Amino acid sequence: MIRWCTLIVMVTALALQSAPAQSVRSLVNKGNDKYKDRNFADAEINYRKALEQEQQLVQGHFNLGNALYKQGKYDEAVRAYEAAREATKERRTRADASYNIGNAYLKAQDPQKAITSYVDGLKLDPDDLEAKYNLSAALRMLQQQQQQQQQNKQQKNQQNKQDKQDQQQNQQQNQDQQDQQKQQQQRQQQQQQQNRQISKAEAERILDVLKNSERDIQKKRQVKQAVRARTEKDW
Repeated sequence: MIRWCTLIVMVTALALQSAPAQSVRSLVNKGNDKYKDRNFADAEINYRKALEQEQQLVQGHFNLGNALYKQGKYDEAVRAYEAAREATKERRTRADASYNIGNAYLKAQDPQKAITSYVDGLKLDPDDLEAKYNLSAALRMLQQQQQQQQQNKQQKNQQNKQDKQDQQQNQQQNQDQQDQQKQQQQRQQQQQQQNRQISKAEAERILDVLKNSERDIQKKRQVKQAVRARTEKDW
């Protein structure tokens, strides 16, 4: 829970009687009313208008930080609280501003800066139980984040290792496929060579058969002619 600044508008008695001072007070009060109605955007507008007239207005900076915090604008809220803390020497207000800064950082998931802010507040008010409680929460969050970071690192390393193994396996599979394709091509070439050799041998065999057939034909012709020669007698 963030804290509310209860300081009155810090202006001189003479300024209170002037129109601008009255306008500052009116704007701050109007902002407070809007804040209580949970109209944080309009509250922010009125606080900013007041700060345009009184730049060192502690209550304006502090409560502007609250309005921004409620809208989830944590970075802007931190700057407003810091401005309030710098604008006053009042110990209680500085401690409360540090406490609210710690809350804003905690909401923004930045426990390291939250821890620093809570410690700053506790230096001003060592008995602040809420600050001690939130400091413990910030320490736990920091520990959880560190553990998560370590776990993410381990998972990333494991994933990188797995990716490397997968890459090596894919490379090996590709190499195996290339080797298989090369072997298959070699077998095909060998088969083609064998086929060519068989074709040559077959061609030679066919030639031999043709030669033999030719000799057989010649022999038969010679036999027929011899037979006819023996039967043709001159009676």
